[in-house]
Amino acid sequence: MKEKQTAFQIDRADNVATALTALIPGGTALLGDAATPEIHAVTDVPLGHKIALRDIRNGEDIIKYGVVIGRATADIPSGSWVHLHVMRSIYDERSSHLDVNTGAPRDTQYQ
Repeated sequence: MKEKQTAFQIDRADNVATALTALIPGGTALLGDAATPEIHAVTDVPLGHKIALRDIRNGEDIIKYGVVIGRATADIPSGSWVHLHVMRSIYDERSSHLDVNTGAPRDTQYQ
């Protein structure tokens, strides 16, 4: 039996939801009380990360909590993982220098 996949859209204005379980391509995540009841994952989305609820164009705002939290740096298809590889924070200028998987800075050498 396949594990149930879930995500949560915090505000109906959001164009991303947060994965409450790890999401796998081809799976359907139930969104609960959201503008859309479910989303089909087209990429892996790690637990706690964002999934695009619709196509988001390069340069378009990323909206979570009903507010703009970042800007897309590439076209993001609906159902895709939304993280540092396709967006930058509008609050943290260094976000583009962080490793996608670990969050460690790539622009600083530690010896």
